[in-house]
Amino acid sequence: MSTPSYLSDRINNLSESATLKMTKLGRELAAKGVNVISLSVGEPDFNTPDNVKNAAKKALDDNFTRYSPVPGYPDLRQAIVDKLKRENGLDYEPSQIVVSTGAKQSLSNVILTLINPGDEVIIPTPYWVSYSEMVVLAEGKSVFINTDIESDFKITPEQLEAAITPKTKLFMFSSPCNPTGSVYNKEELAALAKVFEKHPQIFILSDEIYEHINFVDKHESIAQFDSIKDRVIIVNGFSKAFAMTGWRLGYIAANKEIAAANDKLQGQTTSGTCSIAQRAGIVAYNEGLDSVQQMKEAFLRRRQLVYDLLNDIPGVKTNLPQGAFYFFPEISSFFGKKDTQGNVIKDSADLALYLLNEGHIATVGGDSFGNNNYIRLSYAASDENLKEALRRMKEALGKLA
Repeated sequence: MSTPSYLSDRINNLSESATLKMTKLGRELAAKGVNVISLSVGEPDFNTPDNVKNAAKKALDDNFTRYSPVPGYPDLRQAIVDKLKRENGLDYEPSQIVVSTGAKQSLSNVILTLINPGDEVIIPTPYWVSYSEMVVLAEGKSVFINTDIESDFKITPEQLEAAITPKTKLFMFSSPCNPTGSVYNKEELAALAKVFEKHPQIFILSDEIYEHINFVDKHESIAQFDSIKDRVIIVNGFSKAFAMTGWRLGYIAANKEIAAANDKLQGQTTSGTCSIAQRAGIVAYNEGLDSVQQMKEAFLRRRQLVYDLLNDIPGVKTNLPQGAFYFFPEISSFFGKKDTQGNVIKDSADLALYLLNEGHIATVGGDSFGNNNYIRLSYAASDENLKEALRRMKEALGKLA
């Protein structure tokens, strides 16, 4: 008879992050001397730009080492306002900006300040692994709209309308999308906005963290539509565009009531984010996008490389992502096959574990993103590692029978 857990239902009902789990398993294997190539982590393989690092050093010299205001330094919030106007054509005031310890905390703050127990949150699949678990923490209910590779993993207005009920409180999505790299264009967003116009009780959480890793035209935000802008909460940050993942710097732009609520919640949890990171963020936003463009060009080259290599693997089906740095190939043709030890590949989690143990490649099963027939590959790795990883994948998958 098992001993009853003294942990809260809240934590017992929460799933472990699949991306972090696969990264951990890959590191454990590497610690045993195995040459593991990680394609599981969502992190640019570039260094933070020198001007940003120098700003952090200067912040130390200038003694920015004390508690910062809970919603962020005023000049950082102003830099974010200026960026939203300059790059996105969006008008906000500093009082509508709340800076947090990474976009992940920003997402969590928004959900916890909006969702009551039983409220429904519509999430298109596939989605970033933490979305649904954040809803679990808030005691809400996730309602999924399923997409597939045939639609480039994008929903239609008709699908959105069909998912809405009187209990719907929030719609959350990312564009460019993690894990698929899909990007909604202006016309597609306008069509979704028309649906939201008919349902004034619904808020829209727009995760735009991959904004600058976009290979089609320019980034479009659903906040550009005046009819719904007051209900849109933009979440963004510095981690992907400026290779600042470890700096933990994200933010929201929202109406003043929601911003104040996020400020209030954060004041009782983490308070203001790292003072040094904030000073660096000001320089990142105020001194141009040259480093971002260089990184984007590298990702564009790698995207084509991985696309060609994936298409050379029998049984793998893929599309060409329009943004971010992921592929989400369809791999269900391998389900039911056996490895050399006779173990059956039952689902995407099994396949990801097989690729790790047999091919020494860390990927993430699509089940954690809401689509079991797929796996996620990050191409935030060197060309050499990508070529070797895809060679190993082809070889490992070829052994399944």
